[in-house]
Amino acid sequence: MTAFRFDKVVLPPEVEIVREEVRDFLADNRTLMQPMPMGFSPEFSRAMAAQGWIAMTWPKQYGGHERSALERYVVLEEMLAAGAPVGAHWVADRQSGPNILRFGTDFQRDWYLPRIAAGELFFCIGMSEPNSGSDLAATRTRATKVQGGYLVNGSKLWTSNAHRATHMILFCRMAGSGDEIDRRSGGTQFLVDMKSPGIDIRPVHNLLGEHHFNEVFLTDLFVPDDGLLGQEGNGWKQVSSELAFERSGPERFLCTFRLLVELVRVAGPTPEPEVALAIGRLTAHLSTLRRMSLSIASMLERDENSNLEAAMVKDLGTTFDQQVPETARLLFGSEPELHALDAYTSTLARTMMHAPRFSIQGGTREILRGIIARGLGLR
Repeated sequence: MTAFRFDKVVLPPEVEIVREEVRDFLADNRTLMQPMPMGFSPEFSRAMAAQGWIAMTWPKQYGGHERSALERYVVLEEMLAAGAPVGAHWVADRQSGPNILRFGTDFQRDWYLPRIAAGELFFCIGMSEPNSGSDLAATRTRATKVQGGYLVNGSKLWTSNAHRATHMILFCRMAGSGDEIDRRSGGTQFLVDMKSPGIDIRPVHNLLGEHHFNEVFLTDLFVPDDGLLGQEGNGWKQVSSELAFERSGPERFLCTFRLLVELVRVAGPTPEPEVALAIGRLTAHLSTLRRMSLSIASMLERDENSNLEAAMVKDLGTTFDQQVPETARLLFGSEPELHALDAYTSTLARTMMHAPRFSIQGGTREILRGIIARGLGLR
C-alpha cells in the first residue's frame, strides 16, 4: 500500500525576495487584474517573460532561468491571488514545456522551449473527448502512420483556448492498437500547429456566455514525423507525468481567492460568531492545501513521483473552490449580480457561474478518487 507524503516546506529568504518583486510588478499593472485569474493576455505574458517568470526552472540553454521550483511557486501564487491574466502562457509553462523537456527530441527542445520562455508560443491540451470526459483510456481519436508522418482523425472537447493557442499537445491512440485487455495501449502524443489544415475549432460557451472552451474536430490532420512527442505507445506514461504538473499547483485552490478576500472585507473587523467560524474554516482549509501543494512542488524539483499526492490536492482543492462561493452565498443575503457596482456582489456572481467547472477540469472527482483508491491499494 502506498502512503501519502506531504513533507513540510520552509520557504528560504531568497524566495520571499522574489515575492516582493512580483508584488511590485503587480502593483504597476493593477489595472489588468481581474476577479478571477487566467485571463488571456499575450501582452501580459510577454511582460512576465521579460521578467524571467516563464520557464523559471528550465535549463538556460532552452531559454529557461534555472531557478528553484519554490521560486516559481511563489510567482504563481502571487499572480493567481491578484487575479493576473496569465492564461496565455499558463499551459505551455506549466506542463507542455516540461513534457517537451522530458520526452522531446533535441530539435523539439531547441525550437519550442525558447519560444515558450519568451511568451511567443501558447499551448492548449488535446485530451478530453466527447462521451469519455476524463477517462483517457476511452480515447477514440486515432493516428495512422503514413509516408513522412501521421494522419489523425477524431475530436476533442473542453479544449481551453484552442481558438487562441498557437499549438496543441494532442493525445490519441495509434490505429489498430487498444483492446479490452489493455485500454491504455497505443496512446501517443503529438505536437500540433493549430494553423494546420484539417483542424476545425467550434466554440463552447460557458454560463456567462464567455468563450474559453472549444470542441476541436480533426479530419485527416497531417502531423509530420518531427511532431511525434516521445515514442509511439508511450503516451499514457507521458500524460501521467504531465498531469502531475496540472493537478498540484496553487491554481487548484486559488481560483476563488478574490471572493474570499471580498468575504473578509464584507464581514468587517468584528464579524458575527458564525461568520468568523465559517471564514476561519475556509482559511484553515486554504492554509492546509497550500502546504500540501508546496510539498508537491518540492517533490517535482527532486523529480519524484507525485501523481497520488497531486490527485489528492486537485480533489480537495476543487472542493474548496466550490465551497467558497457556497459559503459566501449562505453567510450574506446579497443576491449575486454580475454587473453590480459592489465588488463582493459582482465577484460572487462571477464565481458562482464558474464554480461548476472546477470539479471537471484537470480530471473529474470520480477519476481522481479512483487514482487515489488505486494508489492506496483499495481497488
